[in-house]
Amino acid sequence: MKNSRRQFMILSAAGACTLALNGKVQAQAMVAETDPQASALGYKADASKVDKAKFPKYAAGQKCDNCALYQGKPGSAAGGCSLFAGKQVAGPGWCSAYAKKA
Repeated sequence: MKNSRRQFMILSAAGACTLALNGKVQAQAMVAETDPQASALGYKADASKVDKAKFPKYAAGQKCDNCALYQGKPGSAAGGCSLFAGKQVAGPGWCSAYAKKA
């Protein structure tokens, strides 16, 4: 009886962890440039394609991965952003809410 109870507890804990991680992975979709909030902020997945006439605040070298709002690791391809809850932005992207990381 001890073995079956122990096995049940181990499998239950493993199953709960799997479900929790699976939900987190699925929730992290990429932000589309056509998303209403993204287009209002002028988000571009590639900072080199920012319209400099429309967004004069943009300066070369500004990218999501060196922004204070970016939640991913510097240099990563994608990561979370506090502006787009539950979605990821491209590391080399840019939006008008850019704030240099301290």
